[in-house]
Amino acid sequence: MAPELVPTAAKSVTGFTKPVTIPKRAYVTFLAGNGDYVKGVIGLAKGLRKVMTAYPLVVAVLPDVPEEHREMLEAQGCIVREIEPVNPPENQTQFAMAYYVINYSKLRIWEFVEYSKMIYLDGDIQVYENIDHLFDLPDGHFYAVMDCFCERTWSHTPQYKIGYCQQCPEKVHWPKEMGQPPSLYFNAGMFLFEPSIDTYHDLLKTLKVTPPTPFAEQDFLNMYFKDIYKPIPFVYNLVLAMLWRHPENVELHKVKVVHYCAAVSNAMHILIY
Repeated sequence: MAPELVPTAAKSVTGFTKPVTIPKRAYVTFLAGNGDYVKGVIGLAKGLRKVMTAYPLVVAVLPDVPEEHREMLEAQGCIVREIEPVNPPENQTQFAMAYYVINYSKLRIWEFVEYSKMIYLDGDIQVYENIDHLFDLPDGHFYAVMDCFCERTWSHTPQYKIGYCQQCPEKVHWPKEMGQPPSLYFNAGMFLFEPSIDTYHDLLKTLKVTPPTPFAEQDFLNMYFKDIYKPIPFVYNLVLAMLWRHPENVELHKVKVVHYCAAVSNAMHILIY
């Protein structure tokens, strides 16, 4: 388990706590459009503040996010950073969800090099316990929680078709006739990474020659970081499907971060705060 990082802290005017010596670390999320998703990001900001994180929340926004929404985020103590969209190569890929195509713009966060480490969190995530200690994990790796292959959105994959899931590999073994089992695959709704201009440019260069796939930037990030990916416990990104797909693996009292995706509204967690 990662060592706890408990800095001496003071409360800031925004509600986030500030360590006496401020390391260059931050949480980051992504926002596009003028819809209700801003409410999820506000809920995320409130959740981080409630668990007394020592670090700010940076919100990477596309140009189509209205000024009113930006002001709402700043009122919650968020640092708002505008980014330009990133588009994948054109092809006929049908994404698992139509809006996934805009998520390639998340690659811009590798450009935030004023921070040495960042934890990315989707706007439909809520943090229920402080996870600042993750920043203290060893450098040089990409940390995230392994995904589940059991939902119908995975129906295009060989894993789904044979009933194989990395959450319970002992139940259905990967057939020898299908070759090597697939690499470990993470959910990109939460991850710890190190911003880098070199990595940023290489990500965009690689994207230009990589055909899009159904899970868009999540598939791309898994491909790109597979050699340095290190799994962390699912308590740092509990995808709700785990509750009905793998209940035997879930200890709710230990969960620190919940990802309100699957068939559940992303606004549901806002009501808790």
